[in-house]
Amino acid sequence: MIRLLAAVAPRGRWCLVLGLLAGLALPGLAAALRPWLPHMIAALLFLAALRIGPRAAFGSLHHARRTLAIAVVYQLMLPLTAFTVLSAFGVAGAVWAVALTLVLAAPPVTGSPHFAILMGRHPDAAMRLLLIGTAVFPVTVLPVLFLSPAVETVAGVLFAALRLLAVIAVAVGIAFWLRHRYWRNPVPRDRAALDGAAAILLGVVVVGLMSAIGPALRTDPVEVGLWLAFACAVNFGLQIVAARVMPVKDETDRPGTALVAGNRNIALFLVALPAETTDALLLFIGAYQVPMYLTPMLMRRLTAPR
Repeated sequence: MIRLLAAVAPRGRWCLVLGLLAGLALPGLAAALRPWLPHMIAALLFLAALRIGPRAAFGSLHHARRTLAIAVVYQLMLPLTAFTVLSAFGVAGAVWAVALTLVLAAPPVTGSPHFAILMGRHPDAAMRLLLIGTAVFPVTVLPVLFLSPAVETVAGVLFAALRLLAVIAVAVGIAFWLRHRYWRNPVPRDRAALDGAAAILLGVVVVGLMSAIGPALRTDPVEVGLWLAFACAVNFGLQIVAARVMPVKDETDRPGTALVAGNRNIALFLVALPAETTDALLLFIGAYQVPMYLTPMLMRRLTAPR
């Protein structure tokens, strides 16, 4: 089994593409997998933490300070700046503007370290930003929620953020304990097996996340196409800008820092939005999976270390 999973690792990016295609072509399977998304995401966190280990994940105190500063820029300064500009033009209440503001305020998507691995880059920076960004999310999101015209109550978002924080703490804590206790020096084949398992699981996860896109593609393909174009512009644009302008201490951190800029966990906000906004955001969230899962294939060179 380890040998088979290790053989999948170099082809892991194709697992993501197959998952996207399955999510579009098999809406019944997507709907069946959707209730299992929290469990699969927790498993992804466990695999990422087990592969990286606590020392590389947390790094030095200097890394922690820099990571916190980047998280504040990504999750607080960017959405507040976007909201200010959108308000100046009088469009802050439009659904696309709400989607942009919320995606900027969201923490990194839980699969970020695995995306870095599939790109052949070091996952340490992405893992640090995932841990610290999620930890500070209940604080950084408050100003954005108070300003956003789409959010009627902050309680739902804060509850979802704290629940995600608890899931991360448990999954990562168990993985770090196992790594420290029984697996301090993994061999390359074992790391490759974890990469292969994560690639397969990522491909299955995206099927469930695409549950809203398949039916909409059959009823209103133009609307789906517009949301897809918007999602690609936001995701890829943020990654390219971050790769060019965000300062990093170590160039090996640049790909992880850049991919986290565009790949955010906007699904956290679904619990607090009114129904009329949720319907449109479901399409955006589904469309957002396309650039997210194509990141390892399309963004490798654009976010490479200098």
